[in-house]
Amino acid sequence: MLTIAVLAGGKSVRMGKDKAVISFRGEMLIRRILEILANVAEEIFIVGPSNKKYHSNDIKIKPDLIPNRGPMGGLYTGLAEASHPAVGVVACDMPFVNAQLLAHQRDILFSENVDVVVPASARGLEPLHAVYRRETCLPAVKEAVDQGKERLISWYPKVKVRVLTQDEIKPFDPDGLIFLNINTPEELSRAENIEHDLLLPKTIRQD
Repeated sequence: MLTIAVLAGGKSVRMGKDKAVISFRGEMLIRRILEILANVAEEIFIVGPSNKKYHSNDIKIKPDLIPNRGPMGGLYTGLAEASHPAVGVVACDMPFVNAQLLAHQRDILFSENVDVVVPASARGLEPLHAVYRRETCLPAVKEAVDQGKERLISWYPKVKVRVLTQDEIKPFDPDGLIFLNINTPEELSRAENIEHDLLLPKTIRQD
């Protein structure tokens, strides 16, 4: 059983406006992410402020339980508010988030009896496309928050962590796009162009 928490509480300083509600090829970015993940989880909600632009009866929003603590506070809220033993945590600015990979991570969490299943990309661990065991991770995250820690992986030594290698991820991500996130208008434009190219028929792309 899987809950997915989409973290949307950032200040979006470099973007200049709330990244969750920016338009990505004509669709609100956070709605795109919710639609991609809708069928992989029994429960899905947003962690962040109640924003009228995306607030509606079909979207659950959970305000931060510990305000002003950044992604660590969002992670804590996601774990604390989840109804299921496995919790997938993703960021609201990742247009190529992958439901199949998250389902695979959930399966590994239970089959290998670990507490965290986190992918490794070329830039390091990706804690915002990870799956966490609520029972064991929640107290470790709360302790890290209470200690003022900000790095999302600072508490990993307290639990059993399974790292997915780049080779393990490749079947789910042949184009290397899953962990791409959007922080600026220029990055948004590039991501939209990538999406456009992916949607083109293969023969046209090769030309």
